[in-house]
Amino acid sequence: MDGQTPLVGIIMGSTSDMPVMEECASQLEELGVPYELVVASAHRQPAKVHEWAAGAADRGIRVIVAAAGKAAHLGGVVAAYTPLPVITVPMRTSDLGGLDSLLSMVQMPTGVPVACVAINGAKNAAILAAQVLGAGMPEYRDRVVAYKRALAEAE
Repeated sequence: MDGQTPLVGIIMGSTSDMPVMEECASQLEELGVPYELVVASAHRQPAKVHEWAAGAADRGIRVIVAAAGKAAHLGGVVAAYTPLPVITVPMRTSDLGGLDSLLSMVQMPTGVPVACVAINGAKNAAILAAQVLGAGMPEYRDRVVAYKRALAEAE
C-alpha cells in the first residue's frame, strides 16, 4: 500500500492461486494493512522461497499468509525459514477438493507450527493476520473491532 512498509507477506505457490488470494489482498486493503505479494513454489522454486521467507522479518513483515494446493508444503517450508507467524490457506483442488491441501497443512511436525484457515479461506486469513497485528498494534485491533461490529450490524 502506498509507500507503507508491508506488515503482511502473502506468498502463493502458483499464479493459479491468484483469484482466491486476491480476496486476501482485498480484505487487507479494506482493513488498511500494508502487504507484499509473491508467487513462489516450494517445489519448483525452493531457493526463491527460502530467500523470501528468511528475509521477511528484516523487511518489516510481521505475519505471513501462505497459500498452496495439492502437496501444499509452502506454508511449512516458509515456517521453517522464519520466526514469524504463518497462516496457511489450503487451496481447493480438482483431485480431492482441497482435502489434500488441508491435511498437509494441519499435520506439521512439532517445532514448525502454522495456523490454518478453511479451504479457500483467504478472507479469513487476512482477518486473522490483522488480529495478530492487533495484539501489539492498537490501530489494527481497532480496525478489526470496527469490522466485526459492522458484520454484526449487517445481520
